[in-house]
Amino acid sequence: MDKGIKDGAAARAAYLGGLGIAVGGAVLFSTKAVVAKLLYRYQIDAVTLIAFRMLFSLPVFAAVAIWKMRTEAPLSRADRWRVLGLGLVGYYLSSFLDFLGLQYISVGLERLILFLTPTFVLLISSTLLKQHISRRQWLALLLSYCGIVFVFLHDLNSGNRNVALGATLVTGSAAAYAVYLLLSGEMVRRLGSLRLVSYAMCVSTVACVGQFLLLRPVTGLLQPLPVYGLSLVNGILCTVMPVFMTMAAVERIGAGTASQAGMIGPVSTLFLGALLLGEPITSWQLGGTALVLAGIYLLSKK
Repeated sequence: MDKGIKDGAAARAAYLGGLGIAVGGAVLFSTKAVVAKLLYRYQIDAVTLIAFRMLFSLPVFAAVAIWKMRTEAPLSRADRWRVLGLGLVGYYLSSFLDFLGLQYISVGLERLILFLTPTFVLLISSTLLKQHISRRQWLALLLSYCGIVFVFLHDLNSGNRNVALGATLVTGSAAAYAVYLLLSGEMVRRLGSLRLVSYAMCVSTVACVGQFLLLRPVTGLLQPLPVYGLSLVNGILCTVMPVFMTMAAVERIGAGTASQAGMIGPVSTLFLGALLLGEPITSWQLGGTALVLAGIYLLSKK
């Protein structure tokens, strides 16, 4: 009896630990938008911001990639091309569009739009792969997009003329990441998520730094000290750590529970934006956030 109680307590502790890791990873990843907004105050653009982010995260992902190269079988030529494509779409294009959009919209709206990625996966699967969408899934889509419209109209009425442009760019980011998720599913099963992510992030870093060197002078790397500090936070705390924390959480509590724990992301961004950036929290934003979370919750239950 005592042994059963101890085993149950240990299992519960392990579950709560995994849940805590998942929540922490979601909050850290969502903080990326707030850090980007702070960086924009130093008059840097999206090209420079993403280059610094990738440069600071590269050492960790490169070390993992080298370790995997030495301990795993080499990639086939076809897989190399697939990794190249995934890195360009999933981590370069998606991140670049996201940071471009953040110049024009609030962090709350940005995080809510990115949170629609599962709905884009569903719509792409339905359109291109001819998968059936159930009534419950249609309801989830309706709730989610109504929530986005709520927050979008609120931001549009705030007087910012570029809200539509920013929302479009971030929507493109979510769609690009949805394509990455759809294309990477089979490779994740064969190569493992850690190996695939490390390789794809290295590809993305080359693209981001190459873009910077093509479009900006090298002197653009000389920035005020706070830019380096915030970029370090962006690269390590908001990029590297969430990746590994999410993987650890999935291993402990499963992908379904981990994804539901990630629903804390938009809420945390809303309050972090108010605390660190002075962005107001209104009833429209809270209502829109609730609708989006309800829709994604329905999808996650499916």
